[in-house]
Amino acid sequence: MKFVAFERAKQGTGASRRLRNSGRTPGIVYGGSTDTTLIELDHNALWHTIKKEAFHASVLDMELNGVEHKVLLRDVQMHPFKQLILHIDFQRVDATTKLHMKVPLHFFGDELSPAVKTDGCIANHVLTEIEVLCLPTDLPEFIKVDLSGLKKGRSLHVTDIVLPKGVTAAKHGSTNPVVVSVVMIAGAVAEAPAAEAAAPAKGGKAAAKAPAAKPAAKK
Repeated sequence: MKFVAFERAKQGTGASRRLRNSGRTPGIVYGGSTDTTLIELDHNALWHTIKKEAFHASVLDMELNGVEHKVLLRDVQMHPFKQLILHIDFQRVDATTKLHMKVPLHFFGDELSPAVKTDGCIANHVLTEIEVLCLPTDLPEFIKVDLSGLKKGRSLHVTDIVLPKGVTAAKHGSTNPVVVSVVMIAGAVAEAPAAEAAAPAKGGKAAAKAPAAKPAAKK
């Protein structure tokens, strides 16, 4: 994904406020062998761009002074209640250095799993993204997770996910967190016995008729 940034000379609270009032968003680009660069971006264009998933989880092409730079989005500061981006940070990418990035998960196939299809369960998405380690050229925009094999009483962990070539899950200690848990739908088991109890038993006695109303006493 490509976007355009412009170099800015002034910094400080007052300069940033004036920049926002003019429809621009202040930001910085850091990392690599180059000094930190002060930049500004068109706010309206940026506002629509940050809504795209790929902008948050892929290597971006930033055009600055006519030159393209490979960068990653690292931080976005939003106004607490206005639709306003206050500041944005990017990190330069070195093609030979592995990245630690959070990548979104795209789930599919849960409606075909035995747990959902026949056992009255649902797939509870505990995690919607995982942190991965890879070179910039191998960084995926998202990772597909097949849930068609889910079974009742089982969970899907990070180590169960099939990752793209060149991508490994970043481990923190020896933990293997749950990505998807299988949850029984409340009342799914109790409905069958209740329906059976409501139906009359075969060969049983017919329900007793209600007693006839007594005639009113004569005065």
